[in-house]
Amino acid sequence: MINRLLAYLVKHIDRYLMGLVAALLVMGLITLFSASGESLERVTGQMINICAALTIMWIAANVPLHYLSRIALPLYVVGLVLLVGVAVAGEVVNGARRWLNLGFTRIQPSELMKIAVPLLLAWYFDRYEAILKARNFVFGAVLVVVPVLLIARQPDLGTALLVSAAGFYVLFLAGLSWKIMVGLGVVGGASLPFLWSILHDYQRQRVLTLLDPSQDPLGAGYHTIQSTIALGSGGFFGKGWMNGTQAHLDFLPERTTDFIFAVYAEEFGLIGNLVLMVLFLLVIGRGLVIAANAPTMFTRLLAGAITLTFFTYAFVNMGMVSGILPVVGVPLPLISYGGTSLVTILFGIGLLMSIHTHRRLVQT
Repeated sequence: MINRLLAYLVKHIDRYLMGLVAALLVMGLITLFSASGESLERVTGQMINICAALTIMWIAANVPLHYLSRIALPLYVVGLVLLVGVAVAGEVVNGARRWLNLGFTRIQPSELMKIAVPLLLAWYFDRYEAILKARNFVFGAVLVVVPVLLIARQPDLGTALLVSAAGFYVLFLAGLSWKIMVGLGVVGGASLPFLWSILHDYQRQRVLTLLDPSQDPLGAGYHTIQSTIALGSGGFFGKGWMNGTQAHLDFLPERTTDFIFAVYAEEFGLIGNLVLMVLFLLVIGRGLVIAANAPTMFTRLLAGAITLTFFTYAFVNMGMVSGILPVVGVPLPLISYGGTSLVTILFGIGLLMSIHTHRRLVQT
């Protein structure tokens, strides 16, 4: 009886991917305990978040692929309506209008679009696979731009970046011409003055700080300066777990969330960083293998977009902490404290598992 139950529970779980995810989650809890000043309350809260996110992952892994394609359009429409609701009647927290109060709970609809956008685009391009033309890619781009503009308006550049990246990956994997991409790059470069003019003052300051953090060492440049000090002071082997000075002496801001990588790097050094990056690369590699072996265009595009979005999470966070990218609110996947992003990431991992374990059913 117990064996049957266990077999049922792990039937649609990719063990290789699950092992990598578990290793990253454990590393996250270990780092969080140190970064939070040995706060058992914070670690317990994250463990609750992990349990909830793993439950969502298991549910996603057990959803048959044809159901995924059916919910693509409704999920996108619901997410878009909620984003409009945020723009009209959202709650303002820390100067940003990102939350929608439903009475019994608060939600952040922009997180939903990280999955809804690539899911809809994968469904759309799969539907027109045999007759794909330039207008299909134009319409696909519109489907990406609308929610991205609504999210950027909140403002939430970090989430807008991730949603636009997820959408671009689907367009690219669907066969977007290199000529068109070069053309878009030229147009994007030409529109930089306009984009600069619509940025908020603090967003412009972040970009300027990237070029020279020392121009405002106690203000906009403080995060970057302190995180790079933590990275450099870790050396080759690190200072040891619980021995990081930047976090424990309160020099490092947001040390349990966006800047937890700086805490990890200081305590575990270059060797620890290499281990972390190898684990990330193995997750990305496994995702790309699943995408390559997916039986339909829908599943290939979805798996590829989810995997490359995971890469974007890690790259942007590490680049931000290292001082080579502007500071944006992008957490380190599976490591940073937080429930919303963890649920979104593990939901995507669950979809990868569903694509892998249900592929035989689709082929038959």
